[in-house]
Amino acid sequence: MRKHTRRAAPPNTTFYSMQQPKAHFAAHLPDESATAALGAALARALVPGLVIYLHGDLGAGKTALTRALLHAAGHAGTVKSPTYTLSEPYRVNIGGQSVNVIHYDLYRMSSPEEFLDAGFREDFDGSNVCIVEWPEKGEPVLPPPDVRVLLSVSGLGRDVELQALSELGLLCLERLSYVQPS
Repeated sequence: MRKHTRRAAPPNTTFYSMQQPKAHFAAHLPDESATAALGAALARALVPGLVIYLHGDLGAGKTALTRALLHAAGHAGTVKSPTYTLSEPYRVNIGGQSVNVIHYDLYRMSSPEEFLDAGFREDFDGSNVCIVEWPEKGEPVLPPPDVRVLLSVSGLGRDVELQALSELGLLCLERLSYVQPS
């Protein structure tokens, strides 16, 4: 099996914001159970090395989606927002393989250099799954995403769009099987 490797982004290059999606998925999530169902569907579609960026305003559901994903992937403990710690690692099983899923929340970072100083870039090694809230705070040093998730409040629910930005992201979206709860 070929291991996925990722080249580092050139300094001061923000190509993830310029990338056109290779594929996308969009849905309205009317309630928390729909968000949990999408998180579970994403957990089943994960592949080692995947980088996911979560975009959305405060309260849009970024942490809720990540929490549902982690629980569906087999994490039995508490999933807390890494707002103050910046990152929280979890060990889960993906396709019979034990994999680290690292959840980042960069909201409180004052500069991209903090990301580098903390050594977080080393976690983007092609084997960990990295989920990043507020990725714009890590520009331009944050490695590019495979999947971009856009969440927005819509009425009492949420609108969500997933965009595949790489071959690995395309594989993830091709594996995604989401059925909205009734």
